[in-house]
Amino acid sequence: MEIAAARVASFHYTLTDDAGKVIDKSPESQPLRYFHGAGNIVPGLEKALDGKQAGDALQVVVKPEEGYGVCNEGLIQSVPREAFQGVDKVEPGMQFQAQTGNGPLLVTVVEVDDAQVRIDGNHPLAGRTLNFAVQVVDVRDATEEEKQVGRALPAAA
Repeated sequence: MEIAAARVASFHYTLTDDAGKVIDKSPESQPLRYFHGAGNIVPGLEKALDGKQAGDALQVVVKPEEGYGVCNEGLIQSVPREAFQGVDKVEPGMQFQAQTGNGPLLVTVVEVDDAQVRIDGNHPLAGRTLNFAVQVVDVRDATEEEKQVGRALPAAA
């Protein structure tokens, strides 16, 4: 059975950056399971998996435009240190949820001084090329409930 719209596929993956450093990988005993065709994984990887079958192995290079997007400079800004009242020590790498006019936004602290904190609201992988090593484990038709919600549901116990 091929990966296609309204099917649930499971795959193991290792994600590396251009230098070969591992950014993320699926746990050994737990492949990533997703509902194909609903945008539940980055577009470039979803396109590459279309038509693949259990047992297929592939290398996929996903450019930023097909991954987490290009870096939006408008989402990088400095805010007063006082905006972090109640946080004893603000350090680069820390993440906070900010409330914006468009709803909640996860921001990452990139720089800190006594008066200002520079934050970045881009996805941490925005602007980066993603290199996936993928091994397709399983492909099945989605259940009616999965089709209704547009995502893979946890396996029944």
